[in-house]
Amino acid sequence: MKGFVYRNEDLAGSLEKSKNGQYIFTYDKIYFADNTKPPISLTLPKTKLKYKSRYLFPFFFNMLSEGENKKIQSRHLKIDENDFFGLLLAIANNDTIGAVKVVLNEDQ
Repeated sequence: MKGFVYRNEDLAGSLEKSKNGQYIFTYDKIYFADNTKPPISLTLPKTKLKYKSRYLFPFFFNMLSEGENKKIQSRHLKIDENDFFGLLLAIANNDTIGAVKVVLNEDQ
């Protein structure tokens, strides 16, 4: 699964979960090259390298609802509560708090 990460409507990069369960965030080349565009997070500074983690990056994890809201969303969307990436792709595509949103890549 893969999502596109936007900051203020500008494509900033992509976030994917590989088949072996590893999360990978990569900045878009055009976004990276534009010195006027800030990093999406202080914990994910702009770099040409790919960020890799066995766990969903805290910046993205913190975009998820908690408690009862998370349970309601999970039931409504029929997504396991522990499928953090699936929930992120389902809910972080609009009306997020802050400038960043994650949109599912429909072409997969």
